[in-house]
Amino acid sequence: MPDNRRVLALMPHPDDIEILCGGTLLQLKECGWDIHCCTMTPGDKGSATLSRSDIAAIRRREAANAAAVLGASSYQCLEFEDLAITFDNAARRRVAGHLRAVDPRMVITTPPADYMFDHEVTSQLVRDACFNAGVPNYETQDDHAPISAVPYLYYSDPIGGHDLFGVQAPVGRLIDISAQIEFKSKALACHVSQRSWLQKQHGLDDYIESMRRWSADRGALIGVDFAEGFRQHIGHPHPQDDLLGSILMI
Repeated sequence: MPDNRRVLALMPHPDDIEILCGGTLLQLKECGWDIHCCTMTPGDKGSATLSRSDIAAIRRREAANAAAVLGASSYQCLEFEDLAITFDNAARRRVAGHLRAVDPRMVITTPPADYMFDHEVTSQLVRDACFNAGVPNYETQDDHAPISAVPYLYYSDPIGGHDLFGVQAPVGRLIDISAQIEFKSKALACHVSQRSWLQKQHGLDDYIESMRRWSADRGALIGVDFAEGFRQHIGHPHPQDDLLGSILMI
């Protein structure tokens, strides 16, 4: 395997990484991969009682703590605002610049169709950056060299594992995370501030148990206790072989 064993999980908000791919990142870490976590926003609108600056500071700390539980080498926030992630040239350069800084061999992000536009636009920006970050004449706001190759790109499940109409979303790869579920739960538990917010905004009594139920539903599809679902982007010029499956010997 080439020396580049860096995987970047780049998702919209603090807690998305832990919910959507935390177990898989833990397995990759066990296989010797270097884990990097990044969120587009600091979760600055994720409170019904605190100011944007106060909740953002709390959620950055929570995200960093969760990344540490996952064994990540880095956590960074790109400082977009909640509900204000847009697909424009400034945003494209910012995301491509971060890919250049990490130079990952594998990238995991949210799917093209999800429950809210922050997730969908993030998916577009990350896909775009996987191509643009390797173009030498593409200017970003830093001096990092272009990425060494177009990375493997995987999309997580949509939140809840179903589409906008409640239909179960298709998956290309299900990863057995039964052995990692407790550490995945521990990482998600770092996001203490989100319990009251999710109760108010999303009607979730216990976000950790909700994650476990959803992971159990995915696991049942392959006869294991818990699983995470992914689809691979195999459009030109991305690699065509399933690196994630080969690493985890599926």
